Amino acid sequence: MEQLLVKLDLQEYANEFQSHFSRQKPFFLEGDIHLHFKMIQELDLYLQLNAPPTLEPMQTALAHLQKSGVLVLQEIHSFVKILRYFQYLRKNILEGLLASWLEKIEISKEMSDICNYFNDKGELRDETDERFANIQNALAHIKEDIAQILRRLLSNAKLGSYLVDRQVHYINNQEALLLRGGFNHVLKGNIIARSSGGFFYVNPEGISKLKSKQSELLDKKEELIYQYCKQISAILAKNYKFLRFLDREFDRFDHYFARVSFARSRDLHFIIPTKNQTIKLAKFSHPALKDAKAISLNFQGQVLMVTGVNAGGKTMLLKSILSSVFLAKYLLPMSIDVQNSQIGSFKQIVAILDDPQSVKNDISTFAGRMSQFAQLFNTREALIGVDEIELGTDADEAASLFKVLLEELMARGAKVVITTHHKRLASLMATHEKVELLAAIYDEKAQRPTYGFLQGTIGRSYAFETALRYGISANFIAKAKELYGEDKEKLNDLIQKNIDLELVMKKEAANLEQSQEEFKRAKNALQEERETAKKEFEAQKSQLHFEYTKAIVAAKEAIKTKDSSQAHRELNKAHEYKKAVHVSTHTPQQKEPLAVGDLVKYASSKGVIKSIKKESALIECDGIKMQVPLHALKRRGEQKLLLKSTKVRIQTSVDTASTVVLDLHGLRSEEAIEKLDKFLSDSLINGFDEVMVYHGIGTGKLAYAVKTFLKTHPSVLAFSDAPPNQGGFGATLVKL
Repeated sequence: MEQLLVKLDLQEYANEFQSHFSRQKPFFLEGDIHLHFKMIQELDLYLQLNAPPTLEPMQTALAHLQKSGVLVLQEIHSFVKILRYFQYLRKNILEGLLASWLEKIEISKEMSDICNYFNDKGELRDETDERFANIQNALAHIKEDIAQILRRLLSNAKLGSYLVDRQVHYINNQEALLLRGGFNHVLKGNIIARSSGGFFYVNPEGISKLKSKQSELLDKKEELIYQYCKQISAILAKNYKFLRFLDREFDRFDHYFARVSFARSRDLHFIIPTKNQTIKLAKFSHPALKDAKAISLNFQGQVLMVTGVNAGGKTMLLKSILSSVFLAKYLLPMSIDVQNSQIGSFKQIVAILDDPQSVKNDISTFAGRMSQFAQLFNTREALIGVDEIELGTDADEAASLFKVLLEELMARGAKVVITTHHKRLASLMATHEKVELLAAIYDEKAQRPTYGFLQGTIGRSYAFETALRYGISANFIAKAKELYGEDKEKLNDLIQKNIDLELVMKKEAANLEQSQEEFKRAKNALQEERETAKKEFEAQKSQLHFEYTKAIVAAKEAIKTKDSSQAHRELNKAHEYKKAVHVSTHTPQQKEPLAVGDLVKYASSKGVIKSIKKESALIECDGIKMQVPLHALKRRGEQKLLLKSTKVRIQTSVDTASTVVLDLHGLRSEEAIEKLDKFLSDSLINGFDEVMVYHGIGTGKLAYAVKTFLKTHPSVLAFSDAPPNQGGFGATLVKL
């Protein structure tokens, strides 16, 4: 593991990550990685959660408990800190997988009582035993007495001439004064040390007696502490299995918290490995690089051959691919576009990056490489990275040899990333359906690498250009090119033209993709507008139907009543309802105009016309007279009106303040429920069938109150937590 971290330049990253642990441990997580991933996602929502307390490893303390030993106070307090932290988590994490996990950790009353013995400094509280309080009071008095003696001596005129300074010195945990020789004529005390200047550190006699009493009291306190340690250790020993389990679960949560904390500190993201072996990276940056150019590639085959310019980033690309798989395998955060990336799962990661030559072991570069390759055939489901694969031997012979070796590794299910400057191996492997090519790009105008890569082609090494850029004389380069040969130079030119053509096609494809994306966005925008218009129409239609029904009911009541004054009141009420809805209609054309005495029908009521004035008529229905619009009447009996088709345009007034979102942040539960009740009523009137309620996470009390109310509301069909991109556990989606 350590060697792999060094080879991939991840050592500094690993050290920084491990500094976020509350105690040192290996950074890999045991168990179901998918469950761990979900737990980490949940934990990331709790922004204000306290970090786990700093602890020492508990293996030694647990071993002592297993043998019924007595723990020291510091070891007991470490268990107390773990117990208190889990109690704190249960109070602050109320929902989700984390809450379900914490519910399974039941802390007995006996263990909780032990927590009450200690203060935050890890000392036994004075309230635990009155003897502690008595000892503490006695020690405080002794300390004050010592201070008074020293103040009195420092102000003594007789002793003043012997004082070297007016400070109280602490020598071997004893208070002392620094005095000149001859002090014994005015002060009795013990010389406990000599200064470099020949003066004496003197502990006054009165202080010596007090220090002796202080020592006796401290011994009594230690004896009392030992009795409590023995008593508590016996209780802990009975709960040994629970404490061992709790210590393991504490490490598990520490893993989660360290990952979330580290990811936040560097704005990193988590990605979980998939079951296949595809490696698709989008905007990945290696942790060791500062302001690096992000890498994007799609490696679906079994062998990726990286060729191209010297110092163009081939080795760093290889390390980046292996690093991304390593980080995903151990659920460590990275700089990557998660939505457009996919990283496969591998049992082993093998990096062959350095020169294996060793004088001590009498092994050459090529022999070392063969030894490394021989071990690869024992691996299964491995990701292998090889830098400069033909290193140390003849390129043509190596090309044939490594072609055979790579094909065997592919047959064994390995996935291999190699870098090479030699085109023969690339040309031999290029036709294989599971081999992919990647070329490092060189900018001929700027005369330097771009640190970008082009998929599907072989790249030139640009050895002459690189040598010239690093100080080799142009005359030497010209002679080398002459020796290299015109045919090979033409081949290089052909390769470069192929790369240039690929770049042009890639640019055109990107432009086309951008145009398609813009068209897709415009299409989606139109679709959203259409859906919005449809919802608005349905809401208006629902409101119109509601108001119209109320008006008709009121009109019927007015017609049925025998009390004319009551009828007029009901009609007025109906007209008030009608005002909420603006309806414009065309008057139906009739063959014959209505006249006084005609039998007519008004809505569902039958009557006779008593008088006509302009566009209104006075009719009598069941002994009740009423003024109604003339166009609202229909002839009945033998004479029937032949109505033409009528086009009706309906306009409704929409409440622009209506919304499908309610924000309850900062409200108390009672206020929030009152506001939620009104919001749901308004939503039903406006015809909304789905609304969003934001309540935040916080302590979980507000979210609990909201969901409890929704369970009892008769118009709520269902509700659930919002999607992660719309609030997650901090919001609730309600269907009406």
